[in-house]
Amino acid sequence: MGELDGKVAIVTGAGRLRGIGRATAVALAGMGCDVTVTGTGRDPATFPEDEKRAGWRDIASVAEQVEAQGRRALPLVVDITDGGQVTEMVDKTLAAFGRVDILINNAAYPRGRDRVPVTELDEAVFRAVMDVKVLGTFLCIRATAPAMIRQGAGGRIVNLSSTAGKRGPANAAAYAASNGAVQLLTQSIARELAPHGITVNAVCPGPVDTARMDVLGRAEEWAALERSIPMGRAATDEEVAAFIAILCTDACFHVTGQALNFNGGSVMEH
Repeated sequence: MGELDGKVAIVTGAGRLRGIGRATAVALAGMGCDVTVTGTGRDPATFPEDEKRAGWRDIASVAEQVEAQGRRALPLVVDITDGGQVTEMVDKTLAAFGRVDILINNAAYPRGRDRVPVTELDEAVFRAVMDVKVLGTFLCIRATAPAMIRQGAGGRIVNLSSTAGKRGPANAAAYAASNGAVQLLTQSIARELAPHGITVNAVCPGPVDTARMDVLGRAEEWAALERSIPMGRAATDEEVAAFIAILCTDACFHVTGQALNFNGGSVMEH
């Protein structure tokens, strides 16, 4: 028996082979959840080489990993900045599984064009970062919370943020602002949903060794980054996923409205 047997989760941004979303979907399935996994419908031609070599098929492959845990999976291509598509995502989840108990807001804008001095930051990029991280998180919560409330059995919402949203590093104005906004959104909605037994928390990773970090390479810049972490290395996606899964259990019922660091003791922002 798993700690989350009979629960249903939605995990956004879950299509990467090396990513927190995929790892979280699999971790939740391992604890008993059926899982809706969403992605953007990436063009396979844009996949990194390791995904191409593995024959990776984005959310379809994640769904297979969920099913390998003995649970049901629903892969959906969803633009989380579109309220209509988000509502459809929840409706399809309810039609397939009959309920929704857990929402993991993991989707984010790709790292790269947003990490420039503010004088060079394109307005369209700034808007895209905010739309995916802040608007998307809001839309997913707004669409999912009513179902959790109707069920009357509480629920768990975990929003992926970053330690950068607490400290505001240079050359990351859009990234820092969006993640800071997610933390305040988390606190506000946690207070609203607490009377319904629904917890809302933000997880704030430091450096995590995922596909998002590939733009740094794995040479000296990456080595210097890892040397800056007191624990000696970046986190893995599975480690972050395990922490998220714990927040979804009854053991963490009294944890809500928090922005929880997961950064190996690092004081640097990423």
